Amino acid sequence: MSNTKIDASDLKTRFEAHFEALEAGLNGKAQLPLHQIRREAIENFKKLDFPNTKNEEWKYTNIAKILKPLYLLEVDSQLTQEQIKPFLFSEENAYSLVLVNGKFIPELSNYPETLLLSNLDEAFVQYPELIAQTFAQYLEVETEVFTALNTALVEQGLCIKIQDHQVLDKPVFIHHFTDAQQGDIAVQPRLLILAGANSQASFLEKSDTLGNFQSLNNAVAEIFVGENAHIQHYKIQNDQPTVFYIGTTQVYQQKNSTYSNVTVSLNGAIIRNNLNILLDGENVESNMYGLYMLEGNTLVDNHSIADHKKPNSISNELYKGILDEKSIGVFNGKIYVRQDAQKTNAYQQNRNILLSDEAAINTKPQLEIWADDVKCSHGATTGNLDETALFYLRSRGISQTEARALLIQAFANEIIQMIQLDSVQNYLSEIIAERLRHEKP
Repeated sequence: MSNTKIDASDLKTRFEAHFEALEAGLNGKAQLPLHQIRREAIENFKKLDFPNTKNEEWKYTNIAKILKPLYLLEVDSQLTQEQIKPFLFSEENAYSLVLVNGKFIPELSNYPETLLLSNLDEAFVQYPELIAQTFAQYLEVETEVFTALNTALVEQGLCIKIQDHQVLDKPVFIHHFTDAQQGDIAVQPRLLILAGANSQASFLEKSDTLGNFQSLNNAVAEIFVGENAHIQHYKIQNDQPTVFYIGTTQVYQQKNSTYSNVTVSLNGAIIRNNLNILLDGENVESNMYGLYMLEGNTLVDNHSIADHKKPNSISNELYKGILDEKSIGVFNGKIYVRQDAQKTNAYQQNRNILLSDEAAINTKPQLEIWADDVKCSHGATTGNLDETALFYLRSRGISQTEARALLIQAFANEIIQMIQLDSVQNYLSEIIAERLRHEKP
């Protein structure tokens, strides 16, 4: 592992210099719309500081160690199918898209021509009006330093266009690989999903790192859900303990649409998930489910926003945490109900189990309501395993270890069962079972 360290100001300078090098190599493309957005983003990045614990939104997440490595900002990776195969889901009935260091690799992927894929430059040409109305339009590029950084340094990115009335016959598995075999590395993956009116699709994102050096995976996904479209979106985070992951998912929903997100966080050094949903239409439904099952020194920080702007919409949110050893969890969920969003139903819950005296959870569910005809609730619970249930199982001849495992699995399964993909459910259930087999009673 690299021992070379720098401070935050040096890191900012390196990112800014990388932008200048990127711009210098664009030639005529420097005048294209995508690069104009990049330029605005780098100017924002220059004005912003990396957050510290004095920032309310980062109060419980100290990112100092994220800012120390001397990251490589560009690596010529040559990962092969054989190298990535152990990390892929064995799902025959699915499409597979592979990105390495944020770059889409068609030869490692498996998808039909009916799945419309393009890089961002191509997307601006193919769908100019649509891209102009969507790309980086709802992100907090002016105020969020990591979002500004990703937008400034994004190169190819990946745009997935689901046409009006198109129903994908298979789920799309998006595998993000970071190649950290040559040194500490920072990557900026960018994903844009455009789901047309009356379309249906399911997506799974999974991130894995190859190599033992540290990595910063600063990822942004934008998802636009058209009228009466229905999107399932799953994220699995089970990476190495040398990985820093900062991911922002920005969702925009039009009327009569449904978007469901399930995020499962299992391993990494620091994981920060920002899930922001703008419900900008009547009869919109948003579902946000999360499971973080942590051990060691892993820190997972889940921040979410459900912003209701129109009447008759509903949002459901349930995040559950299982924390062991010295792990730390953070949950900060915000629900906004705007003045015009009458008849809104919004529900938010965060439930946590602490398996160790050294584990910790910081939870802050929030409601801000400007409308008067709404049904909203929020709450949080933190405790140990249910001693009554544990006693009942023990009285039936079940060992202490097995009884604890049954209760923990039942607690986690409420979230896992929200994932409507058998191979992913099995993968997660096996990981949880394996951890519980090695747990000390």
